[in-house]
Amino acid sequence: MSEEKFADINGIKICYEVKGKGEPLILVHGFGADKEVWIAQFEPLAEHFKVIRFDNRGAGKSERPDEPYRMEMFADDIAGLMDHLGIEKAHILGWSLGGMIVQTFAINYPARLKKLILINTLPKWPGDETGLEMYKESQISKYHKMQENPREAYFEGAKMGFDRKFRKEMENNPDKVFYGLFSANDLIEISKTNPSRPQDIKNQAHALGTYDAYDDLPSVEAETLILTADKDRQTPKIMNERIHEQIPNSKLIVIENAGHESPREKAPEVNQYIIDFLKD
Repeated sequence: MSEEKFADINGIKICYEVKGKGEPLILVHGFGADKEVWIAQFEPLAEHFKVIRFDNRGAGKSERPDEPYRMEMFADDIAGLMDHLGIEKAHILGWSLGGMIVQTFAINYPARLKKLILINTLPKWPGDETGLEMYKESQISKYHKMQENPREAYFEGAKMGFDRKFRKEMENNPDKVFYGLFSANDLIEISKTNPSRPQDIKNQAHALGTYDAYDDLPSVEAETLILTADKDRQTPKIMNERIHEQIPNSKLIVIENAGHESPREKAPEVNQYIIDFLKD
């Protein structure tokens, strides 16, 4: 069993968990999520690697300073956590906002990166100020719905995240355990425990609005795997193709019949791609 621990990183407490042996692999979660989002990856990957998952600042059980965040702050937190754990170099995997954080890490800390994995992410914030405001408001409204009716709020949000067929299966049978890893009820439980509050959403959104790694991506030397889902409406395939065009030593794989939640709905396939890439 792994246990949660806390580290003082860059003036705040960061909550993390380590499981497994072998080369270190750090998992970086997305917007409004926390380390539990890796329910379909943490155990399976820990059979092959020393896996570290943690709550970003402003999320989960980590401290949530009320100030606008920047991608560089998140990237510095990863470096600080590595220092705390005595890790010189690691494989790093980021999903969604996590993918943006690790692109920033790859640019700012090239010497500390072994291989890079990006899942359903963006090379820069595609919208303008209005788009960002709309996104913030939708996330805040989701938070309030979650307080009132977690199940309803979860499945409402799942429309954007999952392929329709998979989502229907979860709704019709919330106790069904997929791939021996999770049920819809588990995912609902995760989403309502330690959610990002409105102030955290605003602080995280600031990092999105100021993010643009596009022109710096050609400097990324690490071998990179990009996993994109063909039905992802949040971080569309075309955006991941652009990252692939910019990072010299990168390989792009399209996960078929999956949305933004592909690490869950296609867990065995996604996990196998990760393992093969890191062991190669």
